[in-house]
Amino acid sequence: MPRLFGRELSRLEILERVGDIRQVAGARSVELADGPERGVRAVDVRTGGGLGFLVAVDRGMDIADARWGGMPLAWISPTGVTHPAYYEPSGLGWLRGFHGGLLVTCGLAYAGSPSTDEGVELGLHGRASNTPARGVCVREEWAGEKGSEEYVISVSGRVREASVFGPDLELARTVETSLGARSFVVRDRATNLGHEPSPFMILYHMNFGWPLLDDGAEILAPPCEAHPRNEDAASGRDLARRCQAPTAGYREKVYYHDVPASEDGFARVALVNRALAPPAGVAIAWRKAELPNLVQWKMMGRGHYVMGIEPSNCELAGRAAERRRGAVRFLEPGESCELELRVSVLGSAAEIDRFAASVTG
Repeated sequence: MPRLFGRELSRLEILERVGDIRQVAGARSVELADGPERGVRAVDVRTGGGLGFLVAVDRGMDIADARWGGMPLAWISPTGVTHPAYYEPSGLGWLRGFHGGLLVTCGLAYAGSPSTDEGVELGLHGRASNTPARGVCVREEWAGEKGSEEYVISVSGRVREASVFGPDLELARTVETSLGARSFVVRDRATNLGHEPSPFMILYHMNFGWPLLDDGAEILAPPCEAHPRNEDAASGRDLARRCQAPTAGYREKVYYHDVPASEDGFARVALVNRALAPPAGVAIAWRKAELPNLVQWKMMGRGHYVMGIEPSNCELAGRAAERRRGAVRFLEPGESCELELRVSVLGSAAEIDRFAASVTG
């Protein structure tokens, strides 16, 4: 039974109080209209439980914005949302359209640093986030048995990365939440539509910002070692999970974490800030079998003040380096890979404490 504004209400009790359920929750298709974002299709979702987010249909079905109780959860970069027509695929050109946002999808045939793999030049983080979705469907409906119905809100679409004589991969994505929820789930199915085996690399680039990210905020995770990517990261390894105030001249630090999975097969971490009133955090869960790595991107610079928490099936050195170490995941012709990412708000000190106890034992 949905919980709205401190009360559990049945379907009938809710509908007696509104003329249209969209008074409290729903999904509205919109088109962004100003500057470089002009023409980007999106779906604005509100749960009625204080959670809202924007699904950027023309940006790989990514989550371009998210807020809870009016508080922004994601870091927004200086570029803002940009239309995919402005995408620069070579080298580091991807950064000119990296809007931040709660979720940016990196992949599908390659992700990580620019590289030259088997004679093909590959830019940063792949094409998925700059590919418009097809077959977009927005659904809002009561589901379940009478008396225990749940009002389900979902946005689905298909992102296809294809070229002549190249990979032909499709990512079918559904973003789903429900009335009164403080959480949503991203369900992906990646399929090789081609006739040859294809590399499949994916990284869920989640980007958290102020005020959730602030001096004293921290990452809660099961005990596991933080492996620094380079010397810059090694110098701050002892503080990898702790956040600092914005710092002039800060050099980004990247860590790899081998987060163990729970009995259900999901690995879990959270970014929490106990100094907020009330204390708050965001927890992330993902299936370890398909996404064995967790990348942490810690950037405490001024303006570029962001914590990236990034489940992935690859590391960041680029596809050529992944191939050399035998780590590239391949999909055979017709093969699919099912992936799931769960995101939920922790809205009190008690919820943070329960999460901490669940992952640390």
